[in-house]
Amino acid sequence: MAEAKKSFLLRLDPRLWAEVQAWADAELRSVNGQIEFVLRQAVAARRKGKPSPGAAITPVEEPAEEP
Repeated sequence: MAEAKKSFLLRLDPRLWAEVQAWADAELRSVNGQIEFVLRQAVAARRKGKPSPGAAITPVEEPAEEP
């Protein structure tokens, strides 16, 4: 029997959600599908040694707030 997918709650900044949603729409995926796709790519890259273990994580730049 196939394993069921794991469900969990993920809280995101609304601006990040909008970016991921636009990205998903452009690639004809759901937001959930897009997040899973990006995570799979990151895991595959990590397995290949990129980034190296213990490497610092570079934070994503937040857009400047509008006045």
